[in-house]
Amino acid sequence: MTYRLLLVLALSMCVGIAGQAPAQTPAASTIAIEQPWARATPAGAKTGAAYLTIINRGSAADRLVSASTPMASKVQFHVETNDNGIMRMRALPSVEIHPGVTVTFKPGGMHIMLVGVKQQLKEGQTFPLVLEFEKAGEIDLQIPVAKAGAMGVMKGM
Repeated sequence: MTYRLLLVLALSMCVGIAGQAPAQTPAASTIAIEQPWARATPAGAKTGAAYLTIINRGSAADRLVSASTPMASKVQFHVETNDNGIMRMRALPSVEIHPGVTVTFKPGGMHIMLVGVKQQLKEGQTFPLVLEFEKAGEIDLQIPVAKAGAMGVMKGM
C-alpha cells in the first residue's frame, strides 16, 4: 500500500513539474501547433489577430480550412504582402500545410484575423480558438494574449 501511495505521489509531482507543453496538439494528430499567441487590442477595437506555428509531421498534405472563437463573430486567414511599397492584405480561403513543412502565422505576414471582436483582448488573459483541418480535424487551443504591439510570443506564456 505504501509503495502505491509513493508511486502516485511521484507521478503527481512529475506532472506538476512538467507543466504545460508548448505544443497544444492531440497526441494522435500529425499536425502540431506551437507558440500560439495574440496581441492585446485597444478598447472598442473590432478586429484582432492571432499568431502561431503549424507543423505537419505526417506524410500527406493537410489543409487548414476554418477557425472559430467565441471572442469574435468571424475568423479569417489573411496574408500581408508588399506591392511596390504598398502593404496589402487579402483573405485566404484555406491554408495548405505540406508534409514535413512548418507554416508560421506572424505579424507582417500570414495571420489569423479575428473579425467582430466581442470584447477587448487584454494582456495576460487567454481565449479559446478552434482550428479545423481537412484531415486532422479540430484542434482546440488556448491563446495567450501578449501586450499591444508585441512582435512574438513572450517567454513564459
